Amino acid sequence: MNRPLLGSALLLAAASSVLAAEVPPAVLAPPLMAAGPKLVEPHLHIARSNVTGHARIALTFDACMGEADERILSTLVNERIPATIFVTARWLKRNPKAVAVFLQNPDLFELENHGEKHIPAVDKPVLVYGIAAAGSPDAVRQEVEGGAAAMVASGIPAPRWFRGSTAKYDLSAIGQIRAMGYRIAGYSVNGDGGSLLGAAITEKRISSAKDGDVVISHINQPTHAAGAGVARALVDLKAKGTEFVRLQDVADTGDDKTTE
Repeated sequence: MNRPLLGSALLLAAASSVLAAEVPPAVLAPPLMAAGPKLVEPHLHIARSNVTGHARIALTFDACMGEADERILSTLVNERIPATIFVTARWLKRNPKAVAVFLQNPDLFELENHGEKHIPAVDKPVLVYGIAAAGSPDAVRQEVEGGAAAMVASGIPAPRWFRGSTAKYDLSAIGQIRAMGYRIAGYSVNGDGGSLLGAAITEKRISSAKDGDVVISHINQPTHAAGAGVARALVDLKAKGTEFVRLQDVADTGDDKTTE
């Protein structure tokens, strides 16, 4: 038996199970297309450091639903490490204390839009990792606008970036979201594998980020081992003299016409 392939299959199955469990059952009901649209997972890089030998990276965290991971949040605050946090309306409602910490540290945290219900921003009725996509342009618009409205209602400035659930899109949805005034936040380093990786591999992935990378991880799974690896990696990177920036602080380049 091919053990690596088996491991990959198990990880994908676990990811689908976790993601599907975080979406309301009613959202999983739409009929599926026989042949789905082309989906893309855009990359994003930031301008490299001007200091030789010192990397500049952007840390981005998705707060999908569930609870705040205090291991990561406390490390960011205590080490004074800036980051961009993508929040859903669902997560905001459940985590007022963490939201207060974000708002009390405006020099550290940039808060951006992760959607209203954590539904993939695809305008055709397909499944993405077991989650039913928005399924129509109107539903994509609601996912984006609903997330932004919840942020403003929580005292957060109006967002300028959007990252959809699963970070996958079809090209027509990208065009629609861009026309709504948003830049779409891809990434270049998948730090925690959807929060499903172990602590050691998560620490290694994030600690290996290079100059210009945009790292994606999750800050909403406090019971997962990955969070411990994220927290250790932040300390590792700081010890190496890494320059941490938020997306709003630096020039960037995205593919699939996500940031033009």
